[in-house]
Amino acid sequence: MSNVYNHRQMVPAAPLSSRVTELLDALRGEYDSLNQEASSMRLFKDEYEQRINSQINEIQAVQQNLYELERAHHKIRQQYEEEIQRLRRELEARGGPPVPPSPFLQQQQQQQQQQQQQAAPMGLAQPHSAGVYGGMPPAGEPPMGGYMGAAPGYAAGGKERKPNAMTPTQAAPPPQGMPPQQAAMVRRQSPPPARGAAMGKAVSQLADIDPDTVPANLKREGADWFVIFNPKIPRALNIEHVHTLDHTSVVCCVKFSNDGKYLATGCNRTTQVWSVATGAKECVLADETAAKNGDLYIRAVCFSPDGKYLVTGAEDKQIRIWDVAKRTIRHTLSGHDQDIYSLDFSPDGSTILSGSGDRTVRLWSLESGKEVCKFTIEDMGPKDAGVTSVAFSPNGKLVAAASLDKMIRIWDVATGNPLQRIDGHKDSVYAVAFSPDGQSLLSGSLDKTLRIWDLGRYGVAGRSSDMVTCRSTLVGHKDFVLSVAYSPDGAWIVSGSKDRGVQFWDPRTSQTQCMLQGHKNSVISVALSPSQPVFATGSGDCRARIWSYDSLPPI
Repeated sequence: MSNVYNHRQMVPAAPLSSRVTELLDALRGEYDSLNQEASSMRLFKDEYEQRINSQINEIQAVQQNLYELERAHHKIRQQYEEEIQRLRRELEARGGPPVPPSPFLQQQQQQQQQQQQQAAPMGLAQPHSAGVYGGMPPAGEPPMGGYMGAAPGYAAGGKERKPNAMTPTQAAPPPQGMPPQQAAMVRRQSPPPARGAAMGKAVSQLADIDPDTVPANLKREGADWFVIFNPKIPRALNIEHVHTLDHTSVVCCVKFSNDGKYLATGCNRTTQVWSVATGAKECVLADETAAKNGDLYIRAVCFSPDGKYLVTGAEDKQIRIWDVAKRTIRHTLSGHDQDIYSLDFSPDGSTILSGSGDRTVRLWSLESGKEVCKFTIEDMGPKDAGVTSVAFSPNGKLVAAASLDKMIRIWDVATGNPLQRIDGHKDSVYAVAFSPDGQSLLSGSLDKTLRIWDLGRYGVAGRSSDMVTCRSTLVGHKDFVLSVAYSPDGAWIVSGSKDRGVQFWDPRTSQTQCMLQGHKNSVISVALSPSQPVFATGSGDCRARIWSYDSLPPI
């Protein structure tokens, strides 16, 4: 009998935990898939960001290159425009058509005026340019130097080239890389135009005279040089070209031996010794242990009084004492922190004097090669006080040093005490020389002038009450005065300039006797023979030249 309640048979349900596990597995699988996809997207994102950053860097590099190219183009164009204007002015001076103004230079001047007007209310100081030799170029800028220009390029910025300085220009730095063999210099080549009106008392206008207008008795000409004599005073000299000494780089310095038989010249990596009589190269002195990379200009040379040793100062901060006969280095003097720009021997030959861009003047023993004394410039002005030129007084008791801060300083050799700071030039002083009688000091500056200073109490015949005073300011060069020297008898002053000219001055009257044009670049160094009437010039045109100067009987 069947049950009243006829139910179907019940099927048992699946457990709950099994269902949850399946759902969790599905979620986990979906999460893993999404996570893997996100990782892939993250890798793609990083790769894209790297590509974008790389492209941004490339664009910035291209922008920088374009900026530098534009700046270089602007500079070259300005140089071309200035040279064209100079040539046009020269043509006009010789009877050609009037000089039209340069649109490029006019635009540049207007921009500079606008910048100055905008800067004036804010009290901004206007920049001052020391030229290719300032800051020691350079030499071309000079530094001097740069010049020393070098300067001293002390040009031509950065590393000064005296001129190099050593800064140059380089002058800046200084002019570099000029081939030694050039076509003959254009006859009667005019010096660069003046930068501003001449100032001072004794003014020479020889650089403005056209050689074609000078009477035959007031000029002397060669194939690639000429001399103009001052028509306002009696002619007292005759100048002749003797030798041309070709080099493979800028000639930074020239110096005669005391017996007058040899001339030493300093250039890139080598010091060369020449016979004054024949013009033949006697020897080449080069330190084979010096670093081979880059330039290594010899900025100063000096023979010992007996002629046995030749001292050289270079851009690697080292002073080398060469045995001339053996052609070997006796001592290498280390201690300066910057380039060596000037050297001198004491009259007795026992001590070497050096000046450097590190603002120190040092005395060294020739015998031991040790430093004897160090004079440091502590009273610095607004400009760097790098030392550009040094000199011993004829009695060996005083040391004079010229520096970039427009000052000349005198020290007592025996005590090492500073005696005098001479202020008068309006720009860096690049050269100093004592008169043979020890009564005066001569200086040459980037302000285009020479000055003769009466040493007063510090002179040989000075009294304790006498003060150092400026006796004369010699004005006549059209550009920086880079080198000065006295003749052995004190009758003449000789100066070399960035205007490519050499001038002879009478220190008694402060008048220019004559102007020599015989180089195609800055006359960086001049030197007179101690024993015969010859002088030498070293230039950025990669030449040194030897000249004779003979006195004429009075008319």
